[in-house]
Amino acid sequence: MPFCAEDLGAWAPYLQDVWGEPWFCHLMERVEQAYSCNAPKVFPPREELFTALRLTPPQKVKCVIIGQDPYHEEGQAQGLSFSVHHGVPIPRSLKNVYKELQSDLGIAPPEHGSLKSWAEQGVLLLNTVLTVYEGQANSHKNWGWEQFTSRVVEVIESLPQPVAYVLWGKSAQKKAAEYQLGRQNPQRLILQSNHPSPLSANRGFFGSRPFSQVNHFLLTHQSVPIDWSIP
Repeated sequence: MPFCAEDLGAWAPYLQDVWGEPWFCHLMERVEQAYSCNAPKVFPPREELFTALRLTPPQKVKCVIIGQDPYHEEGQAQGLSFSVHHGVPIPRSLKNVYKELQSDLGIAPPEHGSLKSWAEQGVLLLNTVLTVYEGQANSHKNWGWEQFTSRVVEVIESLPQPVAYVLWGKSAQKKAAEYQLGRQNPQRLILQSNHPSPLSANRGFFGSRPFSQVNHFLLTHQSVPIDWSIP
């Protein structure tokens, strides 16, 4: 099914300037062609491509957690960074996120890996690249998604409400520098630490307390804090 503006939900009018741009048309053509082929598979499923934007409309954004690209194994990716479907084994990075959540706020880890409840409260779980081939991490890098998600961040930076950015790992932090996130804006909070991957979690992710810091920031700016517990 061809891309249409309705796929973006409430973000559509904010991003309408990209529709006719050659790079975006080329990106959508390439993505649709990849979905139409049976091999290799593309994740997330086509209907979940813009889940992050549909679940977290611009006016509700309170926090942005930037990921790299979707999980690339069968059944994992659901269009939200770090999140997986119910019934899918929890990835090791997400297990470490849960450990830090428990250490920070005393919230016991859930038995599943779906972060939809965060997204529905205003946590935009945004990957820099929105699609990937099965078993091939970063396979859709430089297709044009980076340009699209940069536009999304530009929209966020234009919003009046307080927004916290949570940047785990060098890839997300590099994007932050490119976007000049929160530059001289007291309505923005930028939190940076190592990635929750087992390879780096012990070198600065554990003990970073991002969840309590985000809520303290939101309360300080008269915004409703996020309930980080996961039903």
